[in-house]
Amino acid sequence: MQNIDEGSGEDELIKLLLKRQWELNSLLEVTQAINKNTAAPVLLQMLEVILKNYLQVGKLRFLIEKQGSYVCVSKYGGEFEGVSVLHKACTLLKKVKTPTALTGYTDAVLSSYNYFIPIYHKNKAIAYALIGDFTLSGEMMSNDLNFMQTLINVIVVALENKKLFRERLQAERFQREMELAVEVQNMLIPVKIHKDNAIEASAKYLPHQDIGGDYFDFFRLNDHEFLWCIADVSGKGISAALLMANFQASLRAWATVEDDLSAVVKKLNQIVILNTKGERFITLFVAKYNEKSRKLCYINAGHNPTVLFNGKTAQLLKTGTTMIGVFDELPFITQGEVTVEPGSMVFNYTDGLMDYDLEQDIRWNEGKLVTYITENGHLPSSQFNQNLMDHLSRIIKGKRIDDITLLTLRIT
Repeated sequence: MQNIDEGSGEDELIKLLLKRQWELNSLLEVTQAINKNTAAPVLLQMLEVILKNYLQVGKLRFLIEKQGSYVCVSKYGGEFEGVSVLHKACTLLKKVKTPTALTGYTDAVLSSYNYFIPIYHKNKAIAYALIGDFTLSGEMMSNDLNFMQTLINVIVVALENKKLFRERLQAERFQREMELAVEVQNMLIPVKIHKDNAIEASAKYLPHQDIGGDYFDFFRLNDHEFLWCIADVSGKGISAALLMANFQASLRAWATVEDDLSAVVKKLNQIVILNTKGERFITLFVAKYNEKSRKLCYINAGHNPTVLFNGKTAQLLKTGTTMIGVFDELPFITQGEVTVEPGSMVFNYTDGLMDYDLEQDIRWNEGKLVTYITENGHLPSSQFNQNLMDHLSRIIKGKRIDDITLLTLRIT
């Protein structure tokens, strides 16, 4: 009888040793797959094969925490209860940190499984598994549960590392995109501003972030005409910068072949619609000045009104159309025309100049801007721009929430 017991004990030990060897081989296969950057679905499939075919687990529910909630990444056996039902039942086990038998639990969901296996990281539950139709007992049972917890933990870490790697790649792509957008935008901004006997132009550009949606341009059309534009594109990043690059090229091309600004703006609207399918829009103010006739022709397409100050009175240039890129055909368009007196100042700006993190602050609005212009419009254009920003920094304590672009012209 003694010999039989000893033989039985040796057999159990051999079985346990063989099982341990098999467990190590399984873990080795999984870790090798992880090191080869095997896709997440394949790793989960390997987990299911090990549990189902080697450990004889008849039912599995494997949930992982994701952004404050849980998702089921692997399941088999029985009818699926749904993530919300499973998670609600498992909240009864929120203090359990080791593999635990579910015998004695009256909850209908928990009682349909045999074991609960939690995975913690720094005292936070990041995953758990419910094991069902699994009926081993004794030392083998304890060994299998510990192995399951180790295996699931390895899978969870691998999935988490994959997520972190994807997030890092996404962050790097975003950073590179922003760098490219900055490069594109820097190419759009004129390197130096114009100054001659007839006109002096000065600009100031303050992006809210590394890359903004503002754009301005100033160039000579012929011996006696200039054209300038200030614009704001919806959105940020490389797509907005590329849209602006295309817009600038289109503006320069059509402005040289079309005398009528209305025709130019219509063409620009068609181009923006074609390129963006109505998903982005641009507000802009475009003007053409003739030195001989002193006529200023302009179109305001949903942009902040440019201010023309003749040394005595200020005039808001609002005539034009709606923003471009919204309608296949602009619903209306009217070209404005004014005569510019010698010594006048033309002040163009984007909406960031008026947008601060304040609610109806009476210290700064369009009326206050016009008053400031009438009081300081005699200054040289570059000094006016700088003094205006210094003035705002003194009277407004709120933060800028958008890009600011100033384009100021002094016409002699």
